[in-house]
Amino acid sequence: DVEKKMFSIFNKKYDSISAKELSERIERVNLIDVRETHEYKTGHVPKARNISMGDLLKNPAKYLDEKEQYHIICQSGSRSSRTCEKLASLGYHVVNVAGGTGAYPQALKK
Repeated sequence: DVEKKMFSIFNKKYDSISAKELSERIERVNLIDVRETHEYKTGHVPKARNISMGDLLKNPAKYLDEKEQYHIICQSGSRSSRTCEKLASLGYHVVNVAGGTGAYPQALKK
């Protein structure tokens, strides 16, 4: 059905990977942790840049380049999936990290 195909094109979704998959490609990703600063400081994935979900969604163009791909992580995957949904709808290339820092298999950095 052509109408459904058109709708799905405009409702572009985003990909998700597991925290384990992230750990296997950590050197090749642009990772953003969307938790609040105090949460980030308690332990984060090495290489993650902290931009709170509120700040990022308020002004994505300040932080993101539409030509780049970003992996988005939070504590459990809830905030990162909501962030990815919104950013993808705006045309950004984002990948959700399902399970978040809670599922990351390696040591978190403090």
